[in-house]
Amino acid sequence: MATNTRIILICSGKGGVGKTTLTANLGIALAREGTKTVVLDADFGLRNLDLLLGLENRIIYTAQEVLEETCRLDQALVKHKQEPNLALLPAGNPRMLDWLKPDDMQRIVKMLENDFEYVLIDCPAGVEEGFKNAVSATKEAIVVTNPEVSAVRDADRVIGLLNTNGVKPVQLVLNRVRPKMIANQEMLSVEDVTDILALPLLGLVLEDEEVIVSTNRGEPLTLSNVNSPASICYSNIAKRLKGEDIPLIDPAKSGSSLKNKFMRLMQTKIF
Repeated sequence: MATNTRIILICSGKGGVGKTTLTANLGIALAREGTKTVVLDADFGLRNLDLLLGLENRIIYTAQEVLEETCRLDQALVKHKQEPNLALLPAGNPRMLDWLKPDDMQRIVKMLENDFEYVLIDCPAGVEEGFKNAVSATKEAIVVTNPEVSAVRDADRVIGLLNTNGVKPVQLVLNRVRPKMIANQEMLSVEDVTDILALPLLGLVLEDEEVIVSTNRGEPLTLSNVNSPASICYSNIAKRLKGEDIPLIDPAKSGSSLKNKFMRLMQTKIF
């Protein structure tokens, strides 16, 4: 029985920044480190985590049946064939959104923490009911964003809500980083984003076409192509999460012009 289970919400605010991809690859990377890990798909409206892990054809029961007590938790968990330390608890029917409450999410996580060292919750995009349900069951969080103005602005909103709910620590993963664009001041730099969001940087993930290839194949990059740039980044994030001292990559440093423009936009925001 796990006594110090880490329950980590992986969230973003803005959709399409790579949150679910990070969840899948981080789950594999942690499992490969010998850590019993479960990934929980909390996006009951648009579940995709099973596809990214290549487990969609093995789902029989979901979190819905667990909550309705029509199956046991172990019956709903889908173990990864290639990485036995990893399991998936799939999201249920989208109609669950009509009745799912924070207490329900807390019940699910409480059951999972009895058997796993890490519970990674793949949070739905946005800050509506799905987000609130997921936040209610977590202890800490990883905020995923891209070095783009709209994504960073949404991440800032999510960080405020996490702080309000007492979630800590909250760490940052910067995804789809393009060193050339940063060097040309066409994209916010890593330093710009960390200054704006004021979060510790857990890691960054370099832009890598292999991510798209692996996603379409349902094979997480940390399993299928361990030497690709993004895969190495995912693995380093997993190691840092476990407390290892892995140096951060600094792809480039850009000037402050983009950051200053963004800060002016932030001053006019209304939430």
